[in-house]
Amino acid sequence: MPPQDPLLASTPLLDYQNPALRALIVERGWLALDEHQRIGHIYDFVRNEILFGYNEDDTLPASRVLADGIGQCNTKGTLFMALLRGAGIACRFHGFTIDKALQKGAITGLAYALAPRSIIHSWVEVQVQGRWVNLEGFILDDRYLSSLQRRFAGVKAFSGYGAATPNLQAPAVAWCGSDTYIQKEGINGDFGVFADPDTFYARHGANLGGLKRWLYQHWIRHSMNRNVARIRATQSVSTGAGKTSTQGVAWSPKV
Repeated sequence: MPPQDPLLASTPLLDYQNPALRALIVERGWLALDEHQRIGHIYDFVRNEILFGYNEDDTLPASRVLADGIGQCNTKGTLFMALLRGAGIACRFHGFTIDKALQKGAITGLAYALAPRSIIHSWVEVQVQGRWVNLEGFILDDRYLSSLQRRFAGVKAFSGYGAATPNLQAPAVAWCGSDTYIQKEGINGDFGVFADPDTFYARHGANLGGLKRWLYQHWIRHSMNRNVARIRATQSVSTGAGKTSTQGVAWSPKV
């Protein structure tokens, strides 16, 4: 048997053989789509049904990110890569650091003070007809992004609240076969490309350690997620006497 392509391989983090991931791929019918549609449907799922939020750790397997139903650049990227590979799409990991200033607003108070100046960041590179496409625009879900656009109406170049983009009102986040970005303008370091996130984290570690890591996991991230939920809630718009509606429905695991 020939060796498996490392850009399609399952790993401890890219655990697409997990029953929950396999079931999702089958239920959504992604394998029946052509390559462009397959990437787009998986991209939209990760962007909008896995809400922007902060998980316990960057190094969670994809199945855990799916169960959490939330994620940020690194954890959403792990899930995205696992679903792509489970659907037969080759992809790789590109590691960076970003200036923590772009998180200000989404992260506040003690959480912001404890965050390292340069935060580990990543995007996913997908092979499409022999060329590599950079996909980063899945980080912020539409409801959260729309809330920022309302809050900062008229602002174009923007950095903060989890975004760093030259055009907040029309960022390049929709899948159309080309690069998508939402935090690119905050990048301040480049680690290069890796076949999988496992290799990257084994070499470069995660964002926090020691007491800071414990505080983040058990206390701070919950406050951060409540703040993100409050920001997202301003997306609600009036539809008449006392009624509101919101766009999109987040994925949640079956029970």
